[in-house]
Amino acid sequence: MGIDDRILADLVKHRIEFVTTVPCKQLAGVIEGIDTTPSILHVPSNKEDEGMGLCAGAWMGGKRPAIIMQNTAIGVTINALATLTQFYRMPLPMLISYRGEVGEPVACQVEMAVHTKALLAQLCIPTYHFHRQSDVEELDGILGHCFMASKPVAVLMDATFWKGELQ
Repeated sequence: MGIDDRILADLVKHRIEFVTTVPCKQLAGVIEGIDTTPSILHVPSNKEDEGMGLCAGAWMGGKRPAIIMQNTAIGVTINALATLTQFYRMPLPMLISYRGEVGEPVACQVEMAVHTKALLAQLCIPTYHFHRQSDVEELDGILGHCFMASKPVAVLMDATFWKGELQ
């Protein structure tokens, strides 16, 4: 089973019914899978903070949401995370391609990588960093914890994570 398929299977297992995405090359396979999964409504967003608003509306309407995004936009989501998702105790799994770490081919992506974890820590958002493909085994537990605790969680998936298939 490939990484994309495993991530999608865990989303379905945890009854995530609404996913918003901002285009991301690393998460493109997951996004394509979401598009073909009948139990998930996929609504693409123009910006990550807009996506968080869509997820809040889905949650308040009784749907389990998730957002797929890049870490380079964490800065524009700070207000939505603090005053919307956290204030209303909204569980929000954030699957985030972690651009700018070792293995990143685009130099301009490095600057936000320097700040991503510190910003999430400042907001007291539990953050998990997937480096190896075997780290995907943790996603099931992370999603369960997110919905049990009614808190947002960030899953950072770096360039080394996306190489190859599960064994």
